Amino acid sequence: MNSARRPGHPRVRLPGLPGSAEFNRAYEAALEGPQLALGAGRNRPGSISAAIALYFSSLEFHALAKGTQAMRRALLERVREHHGDKPLALMPQKFVADGLSNMKPHAARNMLGALRGLLQFAVKHGLAEMDVTQGIKLPAIKSDGYYTWSEADIAVFESYHPVGTMPRLALALLLYTGQRRGDVLRMGRQHIHDGVLTVRQDKTGVTLAIPVHPDLKAIFEATRGGHLNFLTTQRGEPFRSGANFSNYFREWCNEAGLPKECSAHGLRKAACRRLAEAGCSANEIAAISGHATLKEVERYTKAVDQARLARNAMARVRTNQHRKVSNSGDV
Repeated sequence: MNSARRPGHPRVRLPGLPGSAEFNRAYEAALEGPQLALGAGRNRPGSISAAIALYFSSLEFHALAKGTQAMRRALLERVREHHGDKPLALMPQKFVADGLSNMKPHAARNMLGALRGLLQFAVKHGLAEMDVTQGIKLPAIKSDGYYTWSEADIAVFESYHPVGTMPRLALALLLYTGQRRGDVLRMGRQHIHDGVLTVRQDKTGVTLAIPVHPDLKAIFEATRGGHLNFLTTQRGEPFRSGANFSNYFREWCNEAGLPKECSAHGLRKAACRRLAEAGCSANEIAAISGHATLKEVERYTKAVDQARLARNAMARVRTNQHRKVSNSGDV
């Protein structure tokens, strides 16, 4: 007897001869049948592995940004590999806390987020009675995060990679739009109308309308490309992933002799710094960068304000000293 099976769906037997009414009805029913959670058939009911499989096929998981999905999938697959056979309902909070304590700060924060998403889903759908990640607090990470490019760094990159090259276009897109690498990789000429670039951020879901800077426009016009995406590989194909692009960008930075601290994300921070130095408010900067909260953006405006106040203070000290010297000479 014939059968049909769609990926992620159960196998269905198809009666009758191919093309017959009976066969066609069964085939259509198979196409509309319920989807199985990936790996559900080989997972013990109630286990961590079974819950992860259900979570991966859930609306909650697919509502996450693509980058978040990829990161959580990788982290939870590691959990499934080492602890998948254990019962989810009996997972103790100490088990999670001890595991996180053995991880580096940023890795622990990402793992906690992945486990919390899984357990919130499990509680909502009756797979667990409580989210044991609640109450777990990780130490604050004392770090400024990614290195912010200086004007000297930008000048070095631009002097090595001239206008018309793909590296220069990549730098300009990151610097003049202030967007994350994943959003920049999806940009194309179809997103520009009347001098405004429209981008829907993958992480936040927010749609931004960003005026195209004259320097960015000039680089667009000087860079040849026959693809919908502005940024492509040497073979003229779009980058497979953000990580793939980062590898290319690292090589471009190495070629220019820039330190390893210079990254694509650091240009997003440099864009915010430039806006702050131009006198933009935190709200104005966020209108370009799309930050969900103003806390991160305010760091740039405060830093610039501090530097400006310090310069003004020292200028007053010098003026006062010159005044004293001049007055002493009049005696």
